[in-house]
Amino acid sequence: MGYLVKEAFATLQGEGAQTGRAAVFCRFAGCNLWSGREEHRGGAICRFCDTDFVGTDGPGGGHFGDAARLADHLLHTWPAGAGGPQLVVCTGGEPLLQLDEALVAALHDRGFEIAVETNGTVRPPAGLDWVCVSPKAGTELVVTAGDELKLVYPQVGAEPERFEHLAFRHFFLQPLDGPDRERATRDAVAYCLSHPRWRLGLQTHKLIGIP
Repeated sequence: MGYLVKEAFATLQGEGAQTGRAAVFCRFAGCNLWSGREEHRGGAICRFCDTDFVGTDGPGGGHFGDAARLADHLLHTWPAGAGGPQLVVCTGGEPLLQLDEALVAALHDRGFEIAVETNGTVRPPAGLDWVCVSPKAGTELVVTAGDELKLVYPQVGAEPERFEHLAFRHFFLQPLDGPDRERATRDAVAYCLSHPRWRLGLQTHKLIGIP
């Protein structure tokens, strides 16, 4: 079957503890919480996703027959002459539906550190260097430890206190984007002020206009 990738591009990490770091983003097609199609949004588990992860037609996207082909493609996506350290961020959709040990090994062989941004409902392969979990209400987390937990806020049924006992190094509240973003941001700021374990997470790539 190989790997289905919506898009792959070089940019700066826009959110979380590695904000500002150069990275290649590999956005895998497909998700287990929403089909990605608007006609299915009403019945989806996650109804606020703003990412296009349907198909393989995005910049740098495609169908890659094996791990070596995809790893080579991502290596060539890294800016020429930039050197290292090289970071690839595997995202989606839900990247752990496709990211496997063969691809982890191929990316490590090419000098990449591997970060993943996951909804936490699929067990990851061994060998990942950075694990970011973004829980969604109505799901069961199977990834309960990692580097950062990034909670979109507010979510009824996914309140911060449900997750703060988990074994993550960093805890971020990210205001829900959309028509009520200003209110969500104010509420997130207030929560972080009264619960200092949590840090405010902003999507800086949207603020400065990069992918």
